[in-house]
Amino acid sequence: MDAGLKRELEQKVRDGERLSREDGIALYESDDLAWLGGLAHEVRTRKNGDVVHFNVNRHLNMTNVCTASCAYCSFQRKPGEKDAYTMRIEEAVRLAKAMEGENLTELHIVNGLHPNLPWRYYPRSLSELKKALPNVSLKAFTATEIHHFETISGLSASEILDELIEAGLESLTGGGAEIFDWEVRRHIVDHRTHWEDWSRIHRLAHEKGLKTPCTMLYGHIEEPRHRVDHVLRLRELQDETNGFQVFIPLRYQHDFVDMKDGKVRNRLQARTTMASGAEALKTFAVSRLLFDNVPHVKVFWVMHGLQTTQLALQHGADDMDGSVVEYKITHDADNFGTPNKLTREDLLDLIREAGFRPVERNTRYEAIREYEGPDPMLRETPQAMRV
Repeated sequence: MDAGLKRELEQKVRDGERLSREDGIALYESDDLAWLGGLAHEVRTRKNGDVVHFNVNRHLNMTNVCTASCAYCSFQRKPGEKDAYTMRIEEAVRLAKAMEGENLTELHIVNGLHPNLPWRYYPRSLSELKKALPNVSLKAFTATEIHHFETISGLSASEILDELIEAGLESLTGGGAEIFDWEVRRHIVDHRTHWEDWSRIHRLAHEKGLKTPCTMLYGHIEEPRHRVDHVLRLRELQDETNGFQVFIPLRYQHDFVDMKDGKVRNRLQARTTMASGAEALKTFAVSRLLFDNVPHVKVFWVMHGLQTTQLALQHGADDMDGSVVEYKITHDADNFGTPNKLTREDLLDLIREAGFRPVERNTRYEAIREYEGPDPMLRETPQAMRV
């Protein structure tokens, strides 16, 4: 990037001027990661100060049986496969209740698109989970799942959302987005929920008062221009609804574990490499710079590793996903080395080591508890790097 364009982009960012599609592509073409990260850090500091948000959550996947066979997915199983499973509602409640300790504030629920489960299974599941965990927020279902519920129930998405909200739903999840551009999407997605329906369902959720996350799966066969297009579609929808609380870049994972059963379900990996740490940091930085109307950018540590996660906090991210236990969708795919769980104390240590002040939040990004920032005395002597 020539010095004149760099100065022009700096000025636009510092003046609060919205960046264009061409600006986003130019930022991705820059090889000056320190400059990109510094500019993104200015923006995240302007929006969120020295705070890194986190929550104490658990993930629950009630079934891995799925009609779709998306090219990147190692989680899905077909009916009758040896390790396919579907929980009875009572089993899901028992498992969730066992997760309740440590002042749990959120249960994150995503499932496969089961071909045979009746629609009533889903609102009843939420209702029973809410009875068992009345103080825990239920963040449940992707837009893809809501679209699937329309098919199996004969109800509209509006009616479905009304029933789920009555049963205890507080937020949709952000999944099912992947990459919206059809040039890429037609090669990676094997379900029928694309931009038109994904945006329709989140728009409805926002109209009903729900705040939702939005995501992007990056680092596979897409190019930077597809990432820019993806963010700008979401930015335009946010202009309309103001319903997105957080943007979450999700790093595409290769399939290592499933090879043990002779099946490599990830059909992309023969022609892809996973994004490097530098590419991940660039994606966080450019996303933060383009996404001027979404308050938070989250780094999901399970998909990025702990060191890249800490660095992402210096490249635009201000939220670190919580104390996940058994995140099957990724841990069924990779052997990446991240733990299944970080405790509250682990999260506090990681955030402080990165130089930030931890704030525990709920699903709506309301502060539950503020903690002291990093010990200034630790800055005086070299510290061992966390591995």
